[in-house]
Order: sequence, then C-alpha cells, then structure tokens
Amino acid sequence: MSTAEVFSISNLMVMPMWLLMIVLPKWKVTRFLIDFKIIPLLLSIIYGIYIISSMLSGPPMDFGSLASVMELFTFENAVLAGWVHYLAFDLLVGMWMLDENRTLKINQLIMVPCLLGAFMFGPLGFLLFMIVRGVKIQTA
Repeated sequence: MSTAEVFSISNLMVMPMWLLMIVLPKWKVTRFLIDFKIIPLLLSIIYGIYIISSMLSGPPMDFGSLASVMELFTFENAVLAGWVHYLAFDLLVGMWMLDENRTLKINQLIMVPCLLGAFMFGPLGFLLFMIVRGVKIQTA
C-alpha cells in the first residue's frame, strides 16, 4: 500500500469519529469508540509502522534545531508518521474533552466550537475548551 493510500485511509478513519463526537457525543457507539480509544489505537499502529520505517531508512532523527526537523520532513515516511501523530493526538484531546464534559455538563452547542477547534487547529481547540472549562468551574 502506498503512503498516499495510507494517508487517505488515516484521514478517513478520523472523519467519522470527529463527526460522531460533535453530533452524537452521548450515543453508545460513540461512547464505546471513545472509551476504548479504537481509532487512536489503530492510528498508533500506523504511526509505529511508519516511524520505524522512517528511522530505518532515513537519517538519524535530530530534533535539536528547526533546520534538522525540516530535513526530517523531506522523507515521505516521516511526513506520514508526523501527520498520523497529529491525527491521533488531536483526536485523543477531543475524546478527553468529551470525557471531562461528562462531569462538567457544558452545553453541547458550546462544546461544538471546542471540538471543531481541536479537529482543525489542535491546541487552539484545547485552549478554547480550557477557557470554557475554567469559566464553568468558576460559576459552579
């Protein structure tokens, strides 16, 4: 399977999960997928395959400078591993936010921008959620 195909499959794996988390966060199927971290586990396997492949076929990984990191991302397997890393961790953050919201009980209409933010912009969605969470805790 080509890296382009794995890239597409990885993207297709997260899209339905994000949709379920945004539209049907309390549905038993959504909760099952969140509770057992099914999609992040599958992405972790893909990540493992491509990061190991990149380590075996590319130069030694050097994260000591921006130039070194940019050099790493000239190798297809490393770029795919990096992308899958983002997909998995952004999804885990979204799942954590929904887990936190089981206790907080923030209205789903307020959660939607937080989840969309985590999906599209990772840390900004997390930041928005933490602000909303802080306000909710302060007013409770």
